Amino acid sequence: MGIAEQIQTTLDGRWGEVRQQLRAQLDPDTFGPPAGLIPLDEHRQRTLDAVLQMTKTDAPRDGLTIEQGGTNEHGASVTAFEMLGHADLSVYVKAGVQFGLFGGAVANLGTQRHWDEYLPGMLDGTLLGCFAMTETGHGSDVQSLLTTATYLPDSDEIEINTPSLPARKDYIGNAARDGHIAAVFAQLVVDGENHGVHCVLVPIRDDSGEPRDGVTIGDCGAKMGLRGVDNGRLTFDHVRVPRLNLLNRYGTIDDDGRYHSPIENPSRRFFTMLGTLVRGRISVAGGAGAATRTALTLAITYGLHRKQFTAPDSEREVTILDYRGHQRKLFPRLARSYALMLAQNALVEQMHRIAAGEETSEEAQRELEARAAGIKALTTEHATDTIQVCREACGGAGYLSVNRFADLKADTDVFTTFEGDNTVLLQLVAKGMLTGYKEAFHELDTRGAFFFGARQVTEAVIERTIGGSLIQRLISGSPGRDADNALSDRGGHLDLFEDREKHLLETLAMRLRRAGDDDADGFTVFNDAQPHLLLTARAHIERVILEAFVSAIDATPEGEARDLLDRVCDLYVMSTIEENRAWFLEHGRLSASQAKGVTASVDELCDALRPHAQTLIDAFAIPMAWRETELLEFLGETSEDDGQGVARRSATQDEAVSAER
Repeated sequence: MGIAEQIQTTLDGRWGEVRQQLRAQLDPDTFGPPAGLIPLDEHRQRTLDAVLQMTKTDAPRDGLTIEQGGTNEHGASVTAFEMLGHADLSVYVKAGVQFGLFGGAVANLGTQRHWDEYLPGMLDGTLLGCFAMTETGHGSDVQSLLTTATYLPDSDEIEINTPSLPARKDYIGNAARDGHIAAVFAQLVVDGENHGVHCVLVPIRDDSGEPRDGVTIGDCGAKMGLRGVDNGRLTFDHVRVPRLNLLNRYGTIDDDGRYHSPIENPSRRFFTMLGTLVRGRISVAGGAGAATRTALTLAITYGLHRKQFTAPDSEREVTILDYRGHQRKLFPRLARSYALMLAQNALVEQMHRIAAGEETSEEAQRELEARAAGIKALTTEHATDTIQVCREACGGAGYLSVNRFADLKADTDVFTTFEGDNTVLLQLVAKGMLTGYKEAFHELDTRGAFFFGARQVTEAVIERTIGGSLIQRLISGSPGRDADNALSDRGGHLDLFEDREKHLLETLAMRLRRAGDDDADGFTVFNDAQPHLLLTARAHIERVILEAFVSAIDATPEGEARDLLDRVCDLYVMSTIEENRAWFLEHGRLSASQAKGVTASVDELCDALRPHAQTLIDAFAIPMAWRETELLEFLGETSEDDGQGVARRSATQDEAVSAER
């Protein structure tokens, strides 16, 4: 096994076999991006056909428990759908709506009768569904949705109503064309009392495909990207459905018309319900990461071939990836993609343990939600930045649609704002870091509780959820932040990241203490501290990502592959510190000379990784059929060494992967 294949094994993670199966099974003519711009309805039909093909794989059933008709292999399911992010992101998103959001709502919020009635059709594609949460007037603030679901005791029905334009369900995938039923999130009113947001299954089309009485369906039309996804708008004019259509795992209406819930506190009930849907957020991070790796593979391949200008005293043109400026564009982002993929793998494993019932504590669930929010935010942000840089790195060739950057940019752009706006998600991460006092931060007008939580948070202990004993051992063996060689020691790296997070968390708590003053406006205090809050969340997730990278390296057999991964990790660390040099200098964590040394280290690491560029992108093992473009046709003749040799190595890698299957 070559170095690229060894690194691939580490990157593929626990469900590497699933990745290999899909690399072999997914037909690029069905799952790859369409050739050129095609009519909107044709693109939507093509996407639907691909989603229906997914019903013939194990991926949808893997996402359900045995009792729900699945296999309880939740991690395998999320990994499988992540692979679609390399191919066609419209297929990835529409499949996510059908199996992850609609199917996930039924599976996680419903009970046995809902599983028996709706999940078989969801799995085989005979029942296409929507996830109707977002409203025109409310996106991230789900708790304030305006759509109502009012119980009518005389007829034993629930009436779904859109009281105003801001209550219209908007941007709903599968709604404009294909969906026949919607999981509608609305304020549940029973006997005049509002019990908060619940989910009700509402048929929206009849067997002939026409909207049902009282249901108005609109089409969002062409979007910036994801042309194959039929996003639509839904309004409900006093539409009645049976009482049993309420997904009632966390709140039910009994035969006597009385509301019951196993969770008495409405706020806690709401967040528990939303927490069960965290898989969608995890999947978005996975898809964004896959698309980013595709862009990096294309841009680095181009950089290995493209030549520009001759070097002094030489007649040979310089390959553009030999320029330090070009390396600086791509290699630190490549290192971050490695780090994020390994953190995503660890996140999926954690999600699997909870979904499979191997971990059942509320603390584990909350930690999962916080980590999922943060990794989603940083991964999608990274995608938007990196795909743009990759486009620029390919010059005019990158601007042509045939070379995929246009679609990769347009299709992933919305990832930063759906399944949670990134700013809101980072805010949630930071609030969750104020351990044990999260409730106070959802009720900012309760100054006493707010003050109590902020006062106690300075005693928070940084919890290491990935590779705890390994990380502690490395930090304990570190020469310390003040030593000259601290920046070249892995324990020193971990210590720097952890210390930054802890300092930010403690000083954030000190700032928020002012909310407890008698003359303080709690919201204003919190709002003024929001940039600090967001920085704290970012520092926390960057530390978690580094720990995942270090743990993955530790699990890799000793040898050249492990050594190369170690250098990539060094680049992730140094480029992250470089981005935050001002903070480290201002707070005395680095001296001026050490800060200058960080920049020099990034340059040295880019130079050291240059000979391994092909190996590092080959380790992503993206099938050639998913990355065929015209990029190399722009380069004219290339030398045996620099051009054809690289192309041959890439093809050989694909042949080796096929042979192993």
